[in-house]
Parts: sequence; C-alpha cells; structure tokens
Amino acid sequence: MKISPNQLVIIKPDDWHLHVRDKEIMKAVLPESYRWASRAIIMPNLVPPITTGEDARLYANRIKACIDKDINFEPLLTLYLTEETEAEDVVSAYRKKIIKAVKLYPAGATTNSSNGVKNIDSVYSVLGAMSEQGIPLLIHGEVTDPQIDIFDREAVFIEKILVPLRNDFPDLKIVMEHITTEQAVSYVLNEEKNLAATITPHHLVVNRNVMLSGGIKPHYYCLPVLKRESHRLALIRAATNGDNRFFLGTDSAPHIDKTKIDVCGCAGVFNAPFAVEILAQLFDNLGVLNRLEAFLSLHGAEFYGMPYNKERLTLKKTDIPLQMPENLETKEGKITIFDPLMEVYWQIVK
Repeated sequence: MKISPNQLVIIKPDDWHLHVRDKEIMKAVLPESYRWASRAIIMPNLVPPITTGEDARLYANRIKACIDKDINFEPLLTLYLTEETEAEDVVSAYRKKIIKAVKLYPAGATTNSSNGVKNIDSVYSVLGAMSEQGIPLLIHGEVTDPQIDIFDREAVFIEKILVPLRNDFPDLKIVMEHITTEQAVSYVLNEEKNLAATITPHHLVVNRNVMLSGGIKPHYYCLPVLKRESHRLALIRAATNGDNRFFLGTDSAPHIDKTKIDVCGCAGVFNAPFAVEILAQLFDNLGVLNRLEAFLSLHGAEFYGMPYNKERLTLKKTDIPLQMPENLETKEGKITIFDPLMEVYWQIVK
C-alpha cells in the first residue's frame, strides 16, 4: 500500500457480498463492480433461486458471458440453502469449484427469500457436511417473527439462532452478512475462530434518519434496515480497527426505480458504482486511510483462504468533489445510484 497526500495505491479489492441479478440488468450492473473489484461473492436469490450445483454452473456461465475476455474478474458462486438442499450436491459443487459458499436466508427475511429456511434444524445434515468440508455458510442474520420489531431482528437472531448453531457446529466457517448493530460487532469480537462479518458502505455512512426523516426515501430502504447512529458508529469502529474478521461486502442490490418506488417497494441499495470512492473518503475523514486496504482487499481473502489479488488500484484525491450520476440506465429502466450525502474527493484513476 502506498499513501501520499493526494494518491493511494492499494491491492485491488474484492466484494464479498454482491447482487448482479440476471439478463439485461446484469449486463448493465456488472461493469460497475469489475471496474474496481477482482472477485465477488455472488448472491443466489434470483427468481427462481440458485439452489443446485447445476444452477450455479449455468449462472456462472451467464455472468462470464457478460464480461469481456480482457477483464480480470472472478465471480464466486453461492448456493441458496433450502430445506430440500442435498448435502451431496453442496459438497460436489464445492469440490468441483463451482461454488465458494452457501447462503442461508431465513424465509421471508429479504428480497426473493420465500424459499429460505423456516426451521434451522431441518438443514443440520447439510450444515454438518459443510463443517466437515470447510464450506463457508453466509448468513442473512435476522429472525422473521412478525412479533419481533424490525430494528431488533438481527440482535434476536444472534441470541436465538446463531449462538446455538455455533455451539452445535463450532468448526463451521460462518460469515455474518451485512451486519448492522452493536450487538453483531460485539458478538464477532468475542468469538475466536471461524466467524467473520461483512459490512456495507451504506450502513457505514448513513443511518435510519436518512430513510425516514422529512418523508420516506425508498432508495435508502434495505434489509437489514438502516439502524440508529450508535449502531453506525459501532460499525465504523469495526471496519476501521484493523481486525481481520471484518471486511467489505457491498450488498449492492440493484432494482429498477419502478419496483423501488411502489406501494410495496423492494429492499436494496445500489452502491457498486462508487463504493470504493465513498469508503476512501470515509476512512480519510476519520484519519485512518492507512487501514482502508486491509478492509477492502486483505481481510476477506484471508478468511476465504484465497491469495491477495496481484493487480493494484490507484485512487487520486481531487480539489473538486466527485460528480456522481443519479442513476444507471438499463434496458429495463433506470436504477438509482446510492447517494452517500457527503462530498467525495477520491476517485479511481486506474
């Protein structure tokens, strides 16, 4: 890593939690990620979801078909865990290097999660096989009990589901995806092995006031939902303290505007276009720019047992704030780009 007052050179980052959708939207959004990322864990919650090794193989082929041969970008596929998932298929897909992990969605927790797990005990045979084979489990950590307040669902999940799960499978590698609370940060910090967490740019730079004050703003609606300021500050401490159990997962989740601005708008923030620039500015504002590379480029690779990327990414600090477009045009409609509501002076130059 090389830092000067106006320039930063880092190992090219990875995105350890990314939605690229499919078909025309995928063609439009992929370049926004491979512009700065060498690898990305691809989420499987399509319609229909990616539930088998063969599904993942075909999806990987569709993704690669959208990437020019001179682009160095590796999609890392995941399987969508259901109560019908077969352990043999998961292990086979992992051994053949078709998938890198398995994603657990509690049924109804987020976009396209209706096929998710209702009873965690029903997938114990799969989790046991994953533990034996070293296959990571990526968890959307929220309960879906309607009696539990939406702002408390992550904390309750940790207590009711995750703690017993880790007691039963201490050797299972787990990533708590897109954590949003002080409780999640504290839980990771107090565990010694086989546990990590991804943190998103939007949960680091805005809180729930942005979504709810002065009128509801649907483009800031995501799941897990934005939390209060004290939780945001806890996430910042986790992301910037150099602890290798925390790393970037953008959870960039594009939806065309007509599905976001609706009577039942979709959850998801599309932050891929300027995720690195926004985080560079945040770390710079906090005086910890020297820790940015670790969060973006090192910690995730270490957890997944993968080599650091060989390429480098250069960012330059300018005198004029970066002009971010409001949306991305696709053949299916416009997708609004995440606005961090702060001036960003860093930009990628190569």
